[in-house]
Amino acid sequence: MEGSSSDKLIVVTREPDGIATVTINRPKSLNSLTRPMMVDLAKAFKALAKDNSVRVIILSGAGRAFCSGVDLTAAQDVFKGDVKDPETDPVVQMEQCPKPIIGAINGLAITAGFEIALACDMLVAAKGATFVDTHARFGIFPSWGLSQKLARFIGPNKAREVSLAAMPLSAEEAEKLGFVNYVVDQNEVLNKARQLAGAIMKNSQDLVLRYKSVINDGYKLDLRQGLAIEKERGHEYYDGMTPEQFKKMQEFIARRSSKKPSSKL
Repeated sequence: MEGSSSDKLIVVTREPDGIATVTINRPKSLNSLTRPMMVDLAKAFKALAKDNSVRVIILSGAGRAFCSGVDLTAAQDVFKGDVKDPETDPVVQMEQCPKPIIGAINGLAITAGFEIALACDMLVAAKGATFVDTHARFGIFPSWGLSQKLARFIGPNKAREVSLAAMPLSAEEAEKLGFVNYVVDQNEVLNKARQLAGAIMKNSQDLVLRYKSVINDGYKLDLRQGLAIEKERGHEYYDGMTPEQFKKMQEFIARRSSKKPSSKL
């Protein structure tokens, strides 16, 4: 049943295994976002970023859509409100979140929903799920990164087609272009996202956080600058390690090398 207040429209569940799930819970409206929902979504990611019990975050939508964008019945409230405040901007908070975010795309991801998907670190999509950019169709200027990120992910020519012609991008095509990690049956989207989260959590939490940061920060720069960041942060990391930490690393490697290789994800 759809909640009557904004706090029920963004549902956060934390589990003992370290996975937190954020669900956009307005299925009757295809999870379109009101201003209070956007604020609550931003607050959810800010809180999870600080929660030491959470290691991976899964973002999903209830029902048959991931997120159908902004609720345009309140467009002026959304676009002319306090949208410049990073504290209440969900995409800013997602981009600032140090933990891996897996988007579970179970259906439509339209415009603002597309941009939220672009703010995730990995995507698992249902067969038949679709990404659509309707900014040009409705005369809305993009402000959550779609005009810049999509071209970097799928190439400028395809991005221009998707955005200027408002042509749908299927999950299957998005997977071929490297934007979506996995396309699975509808009822397997969350399971696959959890499986991916589980694989991440088997690794060093400290290194996962540092690795996400260096990938995401370096991707915004040219290769030369990115390599310089990697080298700088690598030296900083090893300089901060104690002899005991090096010993633990060697012991861990010795234990792993004595075991059979793990099965594929």
